[in-house]
Amino acid sequence: MAEVAPAAAPAAPAKAAKKKASKPKKTGPSVGEQIVKAVAASKERGGVSAAALKKALAAGGYDVEKNKARVKTTIRSLVAKVTLVQVKGTEASGSFKMSKKADTKVKKPAAAKKSTKSPKKATKSPKKAPDKKAAKPKVKKAPAAKKAPVKKVAKPKAKKAAPKK
Repeated sequence: MAEVAPAAAPAAPAKAAKKKASKPKKTGPSVGEQIVKAVAASKERGGVSAAALKKALAAGGYDVEKNKARVKTTIRSLVAKVTLVQVKGTEASGSFKMSKKADTKVKKPAAAKKSTKSPKKATKSPKKAPDKKAAKPKVKKAPAAKKAPVKKVAKPKAKKAAPKK
């Protein structure tokens, strides 16, 4: 009987290439958009509190507990962009209202008008005739004569008198 050599084990790969699990991209509005919608929908005179914003996000299906830091930074950035105005509190706490600038920005795109006007060409303004007063040549004053630096003269040292005998 002939002995058969055991089949060679396939060489173990040095390192298996790790594939990153691709996260499915979330669909729907971003956190900032959801916050802006919640504040805009509110009829509160004093603004919407940060706690009420978090409740509105949670009602919309956003996991607020998991993303507390993201909610805070989004609120801060909306205040920095002047989309929201902070009525009370500091940083990401307190009450927030829509800014008047943001209200006008939101309304303008919805009522955008198409214009068929061609862009205006820049026109040059006619040059004004020079005034007689301004036409006088400016006379530069001669620079003041510089004084030569004064040199100190070394005083001759007195010779010591020889002692008397």
